[in-house]
Amino acid sequence: MKKVPLRKCVATNEVLPKKELLRIVRTPEQELKIDLQGKMNGRGCYIKKDAEAVAIIKKRKIIEKNLDVKVEDSFYEELLRVINGK
Repeated sequence: MKKVPLRKCVATNEVLPKKELLRIVRTPEQELKIDLQGKMNGRGCYIKKDAEAVAIIKKRKIIEKNLDVKVEDSFYEELLRVINGK
């Protein structure tokens, strides 16, 4: 039986299977990217694939604090598009 990797959502503090979360990465070049495969190089954090989680991280500036990078509003819009599958 294979062990299911668990990660903690930075917005809701829920511990969920890694496949149910979305990884956000600050690359070594200080760029912010959405890591769909979960293997991108850089510092990362996980959020639940939910619009409410995106609203929480935007309101509390969680990504800015965790990854020490400035986040533009367009990044949150892109995050919502990825979550909604568009």
